[in-house]
Amino acid sequence: MRATAVRRTALAASAAALALLATACGGTSDADKKDDKDAAGGSSSAPEAPAKALTAAELEKATLAQGDVKGRKVTKAGPADEVPADGVTVDKEACLPVAHAMYGVAQKGSVATTKRKVIDEPKAGNKKSLEDLADGKAEDAFKDAFDLTSTFVALNSYEGTAGPDAFAALKKAAADCAGGFTATVAGTPTKVASIAEEKVTGGDEAAAWTVTSEDDGDKAPFKLVALRKEGAVATFFSFNLAAAGGDVTFEVPAEVVAAQDKKLA
Repeated sequence: MRATAVRRTALAASAAALALLATACGGTSDADKKDDKDAAGGSSSAPEAPAKALTAAELEKATLAQGDVKGRKVTKAGPADEVPADGVTVDKEACLPVAHAMYGVAQKGSVATTKRKVIDEPKAGNKKSLEDLADGKAEDAFKDAFDLTSTFVALNSYEGTAGPDAFAALKKAAADCAGGFTATVAGTPTKVASIAEEKVTGGDEAAAWTVTSEDDGDKAPFKLVALRKEGAVATFFSFNLAAAGGDVTFEVPAEVVAAQDKKLA
């Protein structure tokens, strides 16, 4: 992987507030639900009744903690990870829900929020000896060292229909903005080149996408997931530095999503 690509990708990850580390067009018929599921690349079902929002204490209990995801370190997000809603601007207004999800910003109607960073623990097999490096394996060692996925998880509690509405708005925005847009935070623009649907399951409904950013011609893939369980909506935004260089591919963080789904059940 080229050093310039690494530097640019690290910058893109920082701009996306990863610290390198919500969308049903809900119908009432079974056919509508099936069509929506197929279109979203995930699961979907409309709530039977307006949901009661989880309290701050209940939400905290339902949030991922260390030990919930095997092989991952879970930590609370800090002040540096906080992005206010009015701190995110986009060149296409229809894309704002996607930009908000990327930065862990809650949508209208949220009554409580928790945020976590989930980072892969380094694998023992990734450690290379100096002898290995001398034998010309430095490139593999470099790739392995950065083959770690970081995921920023924001869990929001919504009252009534605000949760399904937030999920629906995100899904529509991802479809409308498949061709890309530019988001700006603290004066730093991040160009999204494309948004493509992925597969994911969980909760009452779930959807996922690959969000590809572009910086001076270099492209980097991110994974964005939304999971709704009653009035709670979780968003997951993941990045893998090695994947940015094209050396490896990384998938939707299914185990992280499943762990959060389990805690919301």
